[in-house]
Amino acid sequence: MLRRTLLSLFLLSGALSPASAPRLATAVDSIGMTVSDLDRSVEFYTKVLSFEKVFEFEADGDAFEHLQGVFGVRLRRARLRLGGEFIELTEYLAPKGRPAPVDARSNDRWFQHVALIVSDMDRAYQWLRQNRVQHASPGPQRLPDWNKNAGGISAFYFRDPDGHALEVLSFPADKGNPKWHGATDKLFLGIDHTAIVISDTEASLSFYRDTLGLEVAGESENYGPEQERLNNVFGARLRITAVRATSGPGIEFLEYLAPSGGRPYPADAKPNDLIHWQTRVVASSAERAANDLRRSHRAFISTGVVEIGSRKAVIVRDPDGHAIEIVEQ
Repeated sequence: MLRRTLLSLFLLSGALSPASAPRLATAVDSIGMTVSDLDRSVEFYTKVLSFEKVFEFEADGDAFEHLQGVFGVRLRRARLRLGGEFIELTEYLAPKGRPAPVDARSNDRWFQHVALIVSDMDRAYQWLRQNRVQHASPGPQRLPDWNKNAGGISAFYFRDPDGHALEVLSFPADKGNPKWHGATDKLFLGIDHTAIVISDTEASLSFYRDTLGLEVAGESENYGPEQERLNNVFGARLRITAVRATSGPGIEFLEYLAPSGGRPYPADAKPNDLIHWQTRVVASSAERAANDLRRSHRAFISTGVVEIGSRKAVIVRDPDGHAIEIVEQ
C-alpha cells in the first residue's frame, strides 16, 4: 500500500490543478534529468541552487520497465522544488546508461536546459563562482536593447555535476512573469522555462501546440556577440518560440538558423543515458494523447500507456527526440 501511494505521489505531487480550458495538456508538471549519483546531485541543487527536496523513492518492476522502455530497471528518484516549480532527478542503479558526449555543444539537438530566475544577476554569478560551477558561458550576458522581445534580459549558462546545462536568468521590469518582480530577499526564485534545441519550429508547433494543446507565449530572433557568448556558439542566430500550458514552466524552442551542423538526437538513446531529459505534462487523457500521437507517427519510449500506481502515463519523443512524459490527471 505504501509503495502504491509513493508511486501516485511521484506522478502527481505539486498540486496539479484542473485546466481552465478544454485542452489535452493542462499543465507542465516538472522537468526531469538522468544523473549518475543522486546524492551528489541533490546536494548540488539544494545547497548551491536553493531547491528543497520534496520526496525521494526507489522503484523497480514491470510497470517502470514498460514506462521507461528500459528492461531490468531499478531507479532512485528525487523530486525537488524551487519556488512553485519542480524538477526530478533520476539515478539508474540498473542498468547504467552511457555518459554524455564530452564534445556536446549548445546547438546539438539533444541540448536542453532549465532557466532559473534570480533576483540579482551579479550576486548570483558571484555565488556560482564561489561554488566553482563549470562555466558554459564566459560570464553573464545582457541582451541588447535593439532586440524588442529580449532586450535587457541578463543570462548565464553553467553546468551541474553531470554536465547538464542550466541557466540563471534575470528579467528587466518590463519583461517576464510579474511574479518574478516581487520584493524578496531570496536569490533563486523559481523556474521560468525549459529550453530545447529543435530543427524546425513549425514541426515542433505541430507537436506541442496542435497535438498537446500548449499555447504560443512569445517569439524572438536573437543574434549578435552577446547571444554567441551566452550559448558559446560562434555565429549563433536563433529563432526562439515559447509555448506554455495553463500552469507550470514554459517550453522554449531554440531553432538555430545559424550555424548549421548541430548533431541530431542519437537514435539509440535510452532514458538511463545521461543526455536524457524528460518533461512531464499533465493531460486530461493519456489514452487520447497516445492515440493522437500514434496517428501522427510519433516515436514512443514506453511500450504504450502504463498504469503507475493509480495513474496512467506514457513517454513519447517530440520531432527532435526530446522525451515528453504524459500523465493522466
